[in-house]
Amino acid sequence: MGIKLFKPRSPGRRFMTGPDFSEVTKATPEKSLTVSLSKTGARNNRGRITMRHHGGGHKRRYRLIDFKRNKFEIPAKVVSIEYDPNRTCRIALLNYADGEKRYIIAPVGLSVGDKVVTSEQADIKPGNCKKLKDMPVGTIIHNIELKPGNGGQLARGAGASAVLVAKGEQYAQVKMPSGEVRRILSECHASVGQVGNTDNENYTIGKAGRNRWKGKRPTVRGMCMNPIDHPMGGGEGRGKGNHPTTPWGKPCKGHKTRKNKRTDNMIVRRRSKRNKK
Repeated sequence: MGIKLFKPRSPGRRFMTGPDFSEVTKATPEKSLTVSLSKTGARNNRGRITMRHHGGGHKRRYRLIDFKRNKFEIPAKVVSIEYDPNRTCRIALLNYADGEKRYIIAPVGLSVGDKVVTSEQADIKPGNCKKLKDMPVGTIIHNIELKPGNGGQLARGAGASAVLVAKGEQYAQVKMPSGEVRRILSECHASVGQVGNTDNENYTIGKAGRNRWKGKRPTVRGMCMNPIDHPMGGGEGRGKGNHPTTPWGKPCKGHKTRKNKRTDNMIVRRRSKRNKK
């Protein structure tokens, strides 16, 4: 796993960087574990755009990922590490002892030929899955469940990881990638290790067309628009007096939008604020 540099044959290539795919061992996905992925261009059933800057992009097939890891006590062998265009991390193809094949998120240190298992007695090594109550304090984890049996929902992106900081009879405390400490039921499962492809945040796009390959359309700043199109638009020259808002007048860029009071008591410590310069 590393960063690939390009020869500056064009202005777009000059500063472009990307993955070298050295950890990928198979070019084509397992056909039985893929489904078609249709695109809507972010339009609803009335043809109205419901999310801006979406559209186009390369055609993809969706890889079915096993976030639940619910094949208990059945060991599996890692057959290949593959690229997934639908997520930032790599995925690993598992071949279980009973013949079934499944994809999982590939953590750092998992390689072809390794054995993984979901078990209470599983070792603390990358790829294994256990309940939070069965892990020692200080374990680095990913793909964490919020409700037992619902499948992992937290820490699934490239390079993401959380830390089990405390355990109780009913709840365990987990430190999230954001720095937030949260209570989670001890019966919830989590996978051991840090999500792979840790260099993902260091890639440089290099040119606008590369974002178009991903299905991202151009973004225009509100300050460049007319007053009829955006609350921050208009004015002779550059204006600095307006507060950051969305095109519909809602506060943004740092405005807190969390309204889930039902789970507020699960947050032990809020994520730390950025250091003000």
